[in-house]
Amino acid sequence: MKNYLFPVYLVTGFLLIYVTSVQVNLSTGLILFMFSISPVMVLWMVYKVLTADVEVKHTFEEKWYEDYDAPLLEKK
Repeated sequence: MKNYLFPVYLVTGFLLIYVTSVQVNLSTGLILFMFSISPVMVLWMVYKVLTADVEVKHTFEEKWYEDYDAPLLEKK
């Protein structure tokens, strides 16, 4: 597993546990605690992903959308 994907998986799992705990009506204190630390977890995830050492092979001008390999339209 790539190092920058670990925070994404961890925060996604945390979100699923949080949503499930709300639906099954677990302890209100636990739900409020999870809710209060969720912004910190999201900020940590964003920081780790944005500072990851990933080599970008294409510029935005060369490949503006990853799933579709088409040239950009000319401006008139």
